[in-house]
Amino acid sequence: MRLDKYLKVSRIIKRRTIAKEACESGRVLINDKVAKPGTEVKENDIIEIKYAERPLKAKIINISEHVIKENAKDMYEIISGVEDVE
Repeated sequence: MRLDKYLKVSRIIKRRTIAKEACESGRVLINDKVAKPGTEVKENDIIEIKYAERPLKAKIINISEHVIKENAKDMYEIISGVEDVE
């Protein structure tokens, strides 16, 4: 699955356009490498997002095309950073 789509489906970032912009600006890393929006993600990858005040580091647990809001948090595990991802 594409990185920008994963960020949206997992609800780490609310909109895909915002996820795409974050990737294009170099604020998203996968396994410590800068990632583009089209980078393919897989289970056990580590995603790091550099927000202005609250960096987030999470491990991909599950990849699914369609997820309801209540199950979105099951797609990743927070390693460090924000505990309350919306």
